[in-house]
Amino acid sequence: MFERSHDMPRIRFQQYAWGLLGYNLAVILGGAFVRASISGDGCGQHWPSCNGELIPHTGRLATLIEFGHRLSTGVLLPLVIALVIWAFRAYPKGHPARGGAWAVLGFTLAEALIGAGLVLYRLVAHDQSVSRAFVMPAHLVTTFFLLMALSLTAWWGGGGRRLQLRGQGPLGWALVVGLLSTLLLGVSGAITALGDTLRVSAPDLTPTTHLLLGLRIYHPVIAISTGLYLAIIIGLTMRTRPAETTQGWARATAFVYAAQMAAGMVNLALQAPIWMQLVHLLLADLFWVSLVLMTASALAEGEPVTHFTHPASSDGAPAPDLRRPIWKDYLALTKPRVISLLVVTTLAAMAIAAGGENRTHLSFGLYLAVGLGLYMAAGAANAINMVLERDLDLAMGRTATRPTVTQAIPPRSAIGFAVLLMIGSFALLWGTANLLTALLAQAGLAFYIIVYTLLLKRRTWANIVIGGAAGAFPPLVGWAAVTGDLGPLAWCLFGIVFLWTPVHFWALAILIKEDYARAGVPMLPVVHGDRATVVQIAGYTVLTVAISVLPLLLSEKNGHAAVGGFYLGTVALLNGVLVLRSYQLYQRPDHQRARSLFKYSMVYLALLFLAMAVDRTPWI
Repeated sequence: MFERSHDMPRIRFQQYAWGLLGYNLAVILGGAFVRASISGDGCGQHWPSCNGELIPHTGRLATLIEFGHRLSTGVLLPLVIALVIWAFRAYPKGHPARGGAWAVLGFTLAEALIGAGLVLYRLVAHDQSVSRAFVMPAHLVTTFFLLMALSLTAWWGGGGRRLQLRGQGPLGWALVVGLLSTLLLGVSGAITALGDTLRVSAPDLTPTTHLLLGLRIYHPVIAISTGLYLAIIIGLTMRTRPAETTQGWARATAFVYAAQMAAGMVNLALQAPIWMQLVHLLLADLFWVSLVLMTASALAEGEPVTHFTHPASSDGAPAPDLRRPIWKDYLALTKPRVISLLVVTTLAAMAIAAGGENRTHLSFGLYLAVGLGLYMAAGAANAINMVLERDLDLAMGRTATRPTVTQAIPPRSAIGFAVLLMIGSFALLWGTANLLTALLAQAGLAFYIIVYTLLLKRRTWANIVIGGAAGAFPPLVGWAAVTGDLGPLAWCLFGIVFLWTPVHFWALAILIKEDYARAGVPMLPVVHGDRATVVQIAGYTVLTVAISVLPLLLSEKNGHAAVGGFYLGTVALLNGVLVLRSYQLYQRPDHQRARSLFKYSMVYLALLFLAMAVDRTPWI
């Protein structure tokens, strides 16, 4: 960093560049408001004047909005020119901050020209031409490049080192692909926003409008697909770039993207009101900036790198397995024993959804396709998890022989395998069931990687309480595959798995507490001991029992009960044994009773779902 007395001009330059970035974000939101409020023709077909006047005298609201945006962009140009002059005075020839400042000026001028073209060719307000559908995404891409240039200029101005792709391994080009994927996501978002505007402004829809509205469905698909890829890249960045600055930007990128996804869902649910469009756009811009800065930090010259190599060890770690991997190694990547229960809840949820008032006949082919698609999505998540947690697996006895630890499968091959599974799962579930089913499977995958693996597992004992929700997605996948929506009973199934998970997992955690302690994972028995763990297990047992009887209180649209006597009798018996096993563990928290509860909890969940499926079949 700088010596304050000598480098005060550079410190102030960096502060100025960050401030200019903030001002640009405000200008971008102003432009989005002009589009969303149908005010783009407020100054007529005149540029740079407004309705032929330097300062318009009309009080029309659209004119005031459009003129206000033009003023804000007009102020931007001299601010950018000042940035360029300052960069040349504060930094020597060849310094990247100089090049960054020139890039800021170039993209600012490009933005102004595109804005002028939109006005002069009347590609604003109610216009529904194909030309506007092409120019708007180009406008957004230029905006993203402007934000990139400003972010890098501020980064370099503050002492950040030049970017270097050579010698960075696969992460270098993976980050470049991540940036390009985000640009594609931005283009689809611009098309979506334009479709929202035209839907509101044009009562008589043209073929172009219909095309744009049809394309809107692909934006959430691209968003989830891009998010899954970026989750992998963020995880790899955190694993291979230990510098605190890089770690901080990686965490910020993951957080902002999660917030943006949530805002996108709210935007969709509320049918894109103007204020929500602006929130979504702001989060998209902040995500882009954080991704750019994470990339700049990760690929900076001299950045310390941790490679995925097998460390020398004399503590009993397995020797590297250098043989050619076989199919069994790749199968092990998916953790088939873990996934088996997820597949059971998925298929049972399909039968539950097909029963009751729906009375839908399901083919064996659909069962097979949905079960396989769910397995592929969960297997991809597990393969990525093995790569990201290789250091933990190496320290734990029960996981030290996994193929990523022994190097039977190199990390690059494991990631490639996971990506193929992700793509295959999405295509299979969308093609044989519906888009909602495919999106839910990918959402569960993303939740497991981002929320549980990256954000929670190494930081808090509550990791399984929140992160365990990933295992509750399969029933939603099964239900959506049959009905195409998510009813109250589907969410009950989700809740049952969500509240059951701590009971199941903490019983296992008591058994392997020493492994978790050796790996430094803050599981509840490690942090607070067995007594606190069995108290929590008892509490979640009560919650599991409570939500398992909730389906008995639900009614379907025809007034019939959602479930009947067979489920009532079965769940009473299953809950009685679950409470007994939990109480026995509470009385004496030893390994024998923890193992008994752990094994029974798997039987409990499988039989509960199967009982509900049988209860809702037509012959009961």
